[in-house]
Amino acid sequence: MPNVIQLKFKGERTAFYLNAQQFPFRVKDFAIVEAEKGEDMGMVNLIEIPPSMKVNGNEALKRVLRKANDADIIRYQSNKAVELRAREACRQKIVVHNLEMKLVDCEYQLDGGKITFYFTAEKRVDFRELVKDLAGEYRTRIELRQIGVRDEAKRLGGYGVCGRKLCCSSWISEFAPITTQAAKEQNLPLNPNKLAGVCGRLKCCLMYERDFYNQAIAQFPELAKEITTEKGTGTITKIDIFHDTLTVKYPNSETEVLMLALVKDKIYKCENDCGHGHGNMEELKKPRA
Repeated sequence: MPNVIQLKFKGERTAFYLNAQQFPFRVKDFAIVEAEKGEDMGMVNLIEIPPSMKVNGNEALKRVLRKANDADIIRYQSNKAVELRAREACRQKIVVHNLEMKLVDCEYQLDGGKITFYFTAEKRVDFRELVKDLAGEYRTRIELRQIGVRDEAKRLGGYGVCGRKLCCSSWISEFAPITTQAAKEQNLPLNPNKLAGVCGRLKCCLMYERDFYNQAIAQFPELAKEITTEKGTGTITKIDIFHDTLTVKYPNSETEVLMLALVKDKIYKCENDCGHGHGNMEELKKPRA
C-alpha cells in the first residue's frame, strides 16, 4: 500500500501509519507519529507492505509527523529509566490493593501523555482504584491493558529449548490456534512439558512446521503397518524423516533400520520384474492425507 509504513514499538507491538509527506525512511529508522492526544516514537519495521497483510481495515490511519531527532532519542532513552520505576511502583500498589493480577510491562508514550501497564490475570480484575492511585501519582493518563500469556512471552522475549529467540518475539505477527492434533501428525509424544513453550501453551512451531512434517511423513508407510524385507515380514515401529529411515521389528524381536530409498527401490524393482506387488508396496506408494 503506497505511503503506508509499519512501525514497531516496545514489546514487539506494531502498527501502521500514513507517511503522507513521504519521508525517506529506511528500516530501523526512528519516526515520530501521532498518538492518542500526543506523540509517540517507534522504529520503522516495514516500508513496503505486502498485499496479503491487513492494514487496519476501514479505520483511519494515524500519520507520521517527522523523522526522530537527537532530542527525541534522548527523551526515549530517559523514558526507559522512568518505566522501570513506574513498573516497580505499580507492583507495590497491586499488593496494597490486594489484586489478583501479574504486572508484565510498562510503556511510556514519548511525550509522557500516557502510561500503559500490561498485566495478566486468570479472571476479571476491578482495577479502578489502582488506576486512580497511579493517575494521582504520575499526573497523566493511565491505561491498564490485560493480555494473554502468549502476549506476555512476546513482550518480554526470551529463548526456546531450541536455543533460538522465541518465534513470537522475533517474527510471528499474529497468534494462530494450536491443537494437540498438530503434535500427533508429527509423531511427537503427547507430553505437556515437552510440547509447551515458555508461555505454558503449546509451542507455535507445532503449527508452522506442520506442513513440512506432513509432506515428509507422506513419503513413508504408516506406523504399525507390515512390510516384507529380505529378512521376512516385520512391523514398522519408527520413522525418521530427518535421516529418511524406518525401523522394522520382526516377530523374533529383532529390529532393523532401513533406508527409505532402498526399501522403495526394492519394492519398485519387484513390481517391474514380476508384475505384482511385494509386501506393502501399495501402502508405500499411496500418499497419505
